[in-house]
Amino acid sequence: MPEDELTALLTLNRIDGLGSAGARFLYEQLGSAKEIFKCREHLKELIPGVRQSLIESLDCSGYYSFVREELEFIERHGISCITFADEGYPARLRDCSDAPLVLFKMGNANLNALHIVSIVGTRKATDYGLGVCRSFIRELCRLCPDIVVISGLAYGIDVQAHKSALSAGCSTIGVLAHGLDMIYPSSHRSIAKSMLENGALVTEFMSRTVPFKKNFVKRNRIIAGLADATVVVESRAKGGSLVTAEIAESYNRDCFAFPGSVGDPCSVGCNELIRTNRANLITSAEDFLSAMNWRTGAETAPVQKLLFPDLSDDEKRVFERIRLKAHGVHLNTVMVDCNIPYTKLTSILFSLEMKGLIKASPGSVYKPL
Repeated sequence: MPEDELTALLTLNRIDGLGSAGARFLYEQLGSAKEIFKCREHLKELIPGVRQSLIESLDCSGYYSFVREELEFIERHGISCITFADEGYPARLRDCSDAPLVLFKMGNANLNALHIVSIVGTRKATDYGLGVCRSFIRELCRLCPDIVVISGLAYGIDVQAHKSALSAGCSTIGVLAHGLDMIYPSSHRSIAKSMLENGALVTEFMSRTVPFKKNFVKRNRIIAGLADATVVVESRAKGGSLVTAEIAESYNRDCFAFPGSVGDPCSVGCNELIRTNRANLITSAEDFLSAMNWRTGAETAPVQKLLFPDLSDDEKRVFERIRLKAHGVHLNTVMVDCNIPYTKLTSILFSLEMKGLIKASPGSVYKPL
């Protein structure tokens, strides 16, 4: 049995066929990764309906050598292991049902920054798409200097998003579909190295993980889950950026898309997202910031502290956060600042609305009354 929690988490991460949702289910049922292995022989009694094949897969004797080598690799390269129990675990991602129990990170980016946006698009980007991406991020970083830009370090729009963010002086995070022992594609090693100085590389995959096609789909949920919103710059009729947008929608995150010419193969996906109301149309950073109600540096209205004895402690915290911003606060900002899970937060917000203390505005923004 693994001797500590991190070893247990890495062992759990290594088990084929378990999946993030399955691992999280067991983790939440038993309280820790170490407890999962400790109670393996009694899982059927503790969790009715658990499959025998799952119990057998938890025989971790074959993973000791690999996990020991992984721990040495992590220590040797100064990699941060952020576990589900850590305060530093991304609050936005924590609320996603299939969030990984451990993330590996290199770099200095804040995964709980106040403003985080994912920018994705086709690998075969046109000059139009690349230009839109550059100008959008340049203006975005000027208007919202603390913003963090996330993408997948792939060809096309992804790598352009990272380059543009660095050029504008903003932090940028690359989410990988493999371990931190390699960079794929290899031609992006230079930009990846630059990102470590003002940003980060993040993955749920351990070293020696080959970037199989299925890993990119798993990677996309991290891109969507880490951010307040996803922006699709250019997309064909099918592709990973549309998958990311779909996942973002399932996480109740805002989704935006830049329109393109009718009939242009590289704009079919974006135009369809807009046409079917699965993404809001934007043409500039100003459009995006207005929809998200992000206005950094805005003066807050001086409000005398009020006491509401009928509010719970969580309701008081949420209301105090919202009432300091007369122009409104986005739901995801409140979730991060107050460290309250999405489902619980929506219930609190509804209660505050019913008590006449706040009001909901378009774009998941809440304002004090």
